[in-house]
Amino acid sequence: MIAAGISREKPVFQSPFPPIEIPDQSIYDYLFGSLDDTDLERIALVDPASGAETTYGALRAQVDAFAGALAARGAGVGTVVAVLCPNVPAFATVFHGILRLGATVTTINSLYTAREIGGQLRDAAATWLVTVSPLLLQAAEAARAVGIPDDRVIVLDGAEGHPDLRSLLGEGRTPPEVSIDPATHVAVLPYSSGTTGAPKGVMLSHRNLVANVHQCRPIIEIVPDDRVLAVLPFFHIYGMTVLLNLALRQRATLVTMPRFDLAEFLRIIQDQRCTFLFIAPPIAVALAKHPAVADYDLSSVHSVFSGAAPLDGETAETAGRRIGARFYQGYGMSELSPVSHAIPVGGGMPVSSVGVLIPGCEAKLVDPETGAELEEHGDDGLTAPGEIWVRGPNVMLGYLNRPDATAETLDDDGFLHTGDIGVHHVDGYFTIVDRLKELIKYHGYQIAPAELEALLLSHPQIRDAAVIGVRGDDGEEIPKAFVVAAPESGLSADEVMAFVAAEVAPHKKVRRVEFIDVVPKSTSGKILRKDLRAREAV
Repeated sequence: MIAAGISREKPVFQSPFPPIEIPDQSIYDYLFGSLDDTDLERIALVDPASGAETTYGALRAQVDAFAGALAARGAGVGTVVAVLCPNVPAFATVFHGILRLGATVTTINSLYTAREIGGQLRDAAATWLVTVSPLLLQAAEAARAVGIPDDRVIVLDGAEGHPDLRSLLGEGRTPPEVSIDPATHVAVLPYSSGTTGAPKGVMLSHRNLVANVHQCRPIIEIVPDDRVLAVLPFFHIYGMTVLLNLALRQRATLVTMPRFDLAEFLRIIQDQRCTFLFIAPPIAVALAKHPAVADYDLSSVHSVFSGAAPLDGETAETAGRRIGARFYQGYGMSELSPVSHAIPVGGGMPVSSVGVLIPGCEAKLVDPETGAELEEHGDDGLTAPGEIWVRGPNVMLGYLNRPDATAETLDDDGFLHTGDIGVHHVDGYFTIVDRLKELIKYHGYQIAPAELEALLLSHPQIRDAAVIGVRGDDGEEIPKAFVVAAPESGLSADEVMAFVAAEVAPHKKVRRVEFIDVVPKSTSGKILRKDLRAREAV
């Protein structure tokens, strides 16, 4: 066992939870090594489209067989296998089969074009690609571009000229014995979203993955009887760790959903009696405001956990009241495997916060301009805003082939500089203010877009909103709101600006408004501000 939470020097903020011991295991051994006879019969995965169920015993057998089939074809430690696949039960088989083999998985966004897929394959040095037939056109084009032959492009549901999952599992091969160092061996290579820069491969070790699940277990209370709706993509680190790995470790049942569609999302919750939802803020907005929610029985849901982007408290509380569930929020990033903060069950803290540091994590708040560590709380119980620095066993090894970017993000003391601005409350919880690079500077004042977005979402006639900084007539940066108005609301730009002006200090006022049909967002729920800025450039 490896101790977590031991400091070389005392940082400003510690987790309120006691230090924990991180098991010195591979992620396969951690998740599947302790399955008992009762666990083997539990349902691990449900495909709501077909009704097919996979037990934990069957899943482990499939993982072993897939690892054996790949090993027989020459894959092993040092091999990088790309997975381009939506949320289907087979994802768990191939993902953990690759890791069981000692190979490395790089997960690819299912919405990527052939060019984007090829770019990641090339950067990650992947020599195998696993996909599904609906994505084969772009997958095959990308594979050809980087020299991956057809016999190394596995099409899970079958396609002529390619291996398929049924055939590979049918070989019944035994997985090889593998010896790796969990602390240094790269298990997964998710790529950063690219919303603030070029995508980079985030090197996460087996220990990183094990640590983050182990850290989350005491604070995100999933139990074996839970039925967890897996709508957030497994290819994203949030879905990979908090849905796939945490739910499996807790022996819960995962109900997979390949893509988000609101009506289908609501129907699956109702028909499958899902109890625990992990979502991103856009789904919370829909739960709070969309009229279709009233047409479904969501009474089985007891908890909803939001992450991937800031969620305003009013939206969370409205959604929670509407469906009769507890709402929680957390914080993290790919480089943190991904969770560093979460609201504990019964924590008694506002849902607008991201909660407390999880066990084994410690943090600093640093003034981005002076470098001073911020620890004094004001009369309102809050520190001044600062960049959040985090240290713990879940911090990445670094960026693949990018020592320069690694050095900019990860300091010599092991603190990851998140680029997110937050405040700390005297009661121990954190609230995210905004991204460091997204702060708007208006006549020397800093304005957080997330604060204005939360306020705009509280307007009953606004369905969604995003705020960026644009140049005003005098050359100064000013806040501009992109607003999705309720149908037939007749809402005007002047009304939006007056609404905000009545609630904020003068320097924070929205000074331009544009109505749009949809706010562009990544699959993990982050507002794509670069797309909004591109509209400005046209």
